[in-house]
Amino acid sequence: MNLPQPPLLVITDRRLARQPLLVVIEAILTAGGRWVMVREKDLPEDELACLVQAVVRLARPMGGVVVVNTRASVAAACEADGVHLPQGLSVTEARRIVGPGRWIGVSTHNLEEALRAVEEGADYITLSPIFPSVSKPGYGPALGLETLRVVAQAVPIPVVALGGITPENARACRQAGAAGIAVLGSVMTAEDPGAIVRAYLSAWGS
Repeated sequence: MNLPQPPLLVITDRRLARQPLLVVIEAILTAGGRWVMVREKDLPEDELACLVQAVVRLARPMGGVVVVNTRASVAAACEADGVHLPQGLSVTEARRIVGPGRWIGVSTHNLEEALRAVEEGADYITLSPIFPSVSKPGYGPALGLETLRVVAQAVPIPVVALGGITPENARACRQAGAAGIAVLGSVMTAEDPGAIVRAYLSAWGS
């Protein structure tokens, strides 16, 4: 699979966002971000579906890609581009729901989980936390760039670095073999989401 170019994945959290979520997403897309994961796990399915539909309507005219965290049925019903699964959910079952044409990503936290995701048929993985996470400060020890390098070399699918990614360390993730970077809190809490997205894209480079 080909990740969006440039490969910056912005994960949503409307509770952290300083502005209405759709305003933030429009700013992300306008600034050049092309990949959004709707991660609003607390929303009832009908409300989540309405949100995903609105995000897809915003993203499609700008060449954006939208994946839905956890809920494959919502991704399929709303014609999103894919679903992203936490550990413990079945890639096979998700594939049955979303069909062959949509992406399935899996959250991984070590080499074993990464290899298992490949075996199960994932299209890409996130690996986290690479650095201490601001939005999830208690979420396990930081893996570091060397683990990122090992995993990126070991698996044949794109590895997206997640956790504590800043414009200052984004380029190092690319140099360690990451196919992309994923961010949440830094964009959601920004007074100017577009500016921070542009900073990430500039740091990643061409």
